[in-house]
Amino acid sequence: MTNRLTRNILVALVIGLVVGYVINQMVATPAAAKEIASYLGIITQIFLRLIKMIIAPLVLSTLIVGVAHMGSGGSIGRTFARTMAWFITASVASLALGILMVNLLQPGVGVGLALPDAAAETGLAKSAFDATTFFPNLVPKSIFEAMATNEILQIVVFSLFAGMGLIAIGEQGAPIVRGLDALMHLMLRITGYVMQTAPLAVFAAVASSIAVEGLGIIVTFGKFIGSFYLGLAMLWVLLLGAGAAVIGPANVKRLVMTIREPFLITFATASSEAAYPKMIEALDRFGVPTRITSFVLPLGYSFNLDGSMMYCAFASIFIAQAYGIDLTLAQEIFMLGLLMITSKGIAGVPRASLVVIAATLPYFGIPEAGLLLILAVDHFLDMGRSATNVIGNAVATAVVAKWDEGDTVRAAARLAVPGAALSGGDAASTGPAQ
Repeated sequence: MTNRLTRNILVALVIGLVVGYVINQMVATPAAAKEIASYLGIITQIFLRLIKMIIAPLVLSTLIVGVAHMGSGGSIGRTFARTMAWFITASVASLALGILMVNLLQPGVGVGLALPDAAAETGLAKSAFDATTFFPNLVPKSIFEAMATNEILQIVVFSLFAGMGLIAIGEQGAPIVRGLDALMHLMLRITGYVMQTAPLAVFAAVASSIAVEGLGIIVTFGKFIGSFYLGLAMLWVLLLGAGAAVIGPANVKRLVMTIREPFLITFATASSEAAYPKMIEALDRFGVPTRITSFVLPLGYSFNLDGSMMYCAFASIFIAQAYGIDLTLAQEIFMLGLLMITSKGIAGVPRASLVVIAATLPYFGIPEAGLLLILAVDHFLDMGRSATNVIGNAVATAVVAKWDEGDTVRAAARLAVPGAALSGGDAASTGPAQ
């Protein structure tokens, strides 16, 4: 079943390229191409809405159950600390690599394109990062409102509290845990039905993009696109290499093969959210405990979007290069720190990175209108950065699971040694409750 879906997605991707190119060449006007693309886009939008229909209850149920199964506050604290340490390290590495690659390759220097007027409007939000708004909005006013609007960060916050509450009340909470576990399996079953339409959605997404822009746009922006994808390839090597150092090269290879379906779905639809349910299934097949996947993956979709963060840094400096603006090393370091904050909570949906870039550019005197330079090819770039988010979160989840397994093994070894519980003092509390 898995291999058949993968094959169908790849076939749909190729057919979408061909059909999109034919439409682009055959239609009389760009307006006609956009009209055809809008009808094709209906299919993609329906698919993405079906996924969004699943996301909120799936995140809520998996995370609460995952936290409840941790067994103790100490286990939750250790897992959370390790998860965030990996996310922060990966974020810094992604942003730094993006800044390094765009400075080395300099795709914006002599770009050879007509620059938009600096005063031109992009239509994107351009308000600067505001801590007084961002941090209070992490906490939901109502969990029902958060679920209705798919506010993943707010759902995560509520789920962490709910999971810890279920641990505290013990047996009284057992029926709730069983009910949420049943809800999780129901959502995964619905996911199976929805994913049958994935090849059709992939075809429509690719065909509509090529129909409007044509393949020529890729040639025009060849240096920019090529430079960015080279940077992504370097990031893949970095992430997979770091993962191999923890879980071993053979396991990293097996992980890559296991997540190929969510990777392809994300690449074709340019939406990390589209792959979330499939990622849970893939990581389960890989052998990651459900309680770890349920805990790490929702956090990753808000705090560990490596491809998106790299793009924010890469694109911001590309625009500066195009306008002949030289940024100092200090400014680029400040940009890295700023993007570390403003990129958190980016929804895994198409074009969200552009809003972050629009909020970042004013800090460095870079015309926001420069975003118009990259809008035409942003979808093709979004495909790569969203797929990179999938790789980053898969590696992060596998690594945290390996560390958690090490805790369990060490705890079992201590308990197996006569007198260990007496001599070690806290030996029995070293690992998470199983």
